Amino acid sequence: MGRSINLEGKCALITGASSGLGKRFAQVLSQAGARVVLASRRTERLKELRAEIEASGGAAHVVSLDVTDYQSIKSAVAHAETEAGMIDILVNNSGVSTQQKLTDVTPSDFDFVFDTNTRGAFFVAQEVAKRMIMRGNGTGKPGYRIINIASMAGLKTLPQIGIYSMSKAAVIHMTKAMAQEWGRHGINVNAICPGYIDTELNHHHWKSEAGQKLLAMLPRRRVGTPEDLDGLLLLLAADESQFINGSVIAADDGFGL
Repeated sequence: MGRSINLEGKCALITGASSGLGKRFAQVLSQAGARVVLASRRTERLKELRAEIEASGGAAHVVSLDVTDYQSIKSAVAHAETEAGMIDILVNNSGVSTQQKLTDVTPSDFDFVFDTNTRGAFFVAQEVAKRMIMRGNGTGKPGYRIINIASMAGLKTLPQIGIYSMSKAAVIHMTKAMAQEWGRHGINVNAICPGYIDTELNHHHWKSEAGQKLLAMLPRRRVGTPEDLDGLLLLLAADESQFINGSVIAADDGFGL
């Protein structure tokens, strides 16, 4: 007998949902039955995604969110729960990067990356977790999920993106600290560390000379697609993952080995 992930009755908040991995995460969770709340600064793109999801029979809501603004985080989470109900699943996905040598990093470069990838991710998770803890889940089993999107760059330093690597390494340690502290409240916190993924934001790069050189360094000479993360995302979001807490899972096609 086959078995599939069923998220019916669950509400999932996805940050950075306007493009790339965040967009795919929202589509996948919706297809599994969850009500999804799409969050980012680019609300026009979110509305387009909402229309796509609703046309496929799903339920989607849009909230404006700037993860670098603490008040925006609090307002967005409150708005999400007003619109869609209590949040059961958070996919903490917003992220940015810069490319330069460490000797060329400016204070504004540092703040740009850390304010989004680390500080923003922390306070989004904190705001959602506070509400989860306040209401409890009444089941005696882990019923809530926080999935932090880190990176294989947080596990393996890479040239030209040292600040990004540092910010994602902090997300990995943050995940473990949250799992340890919040696990007793029925919240499972785990991290996904994607490898190189072909998205609309970097698609052109893989055709360039630099992109081709990078491809030649990868174990199987290929990059992934957002769809390659579907199974792992669904597992960590589902009730079936109740014994997985504080895990940091690489999905990088073996690049980090």
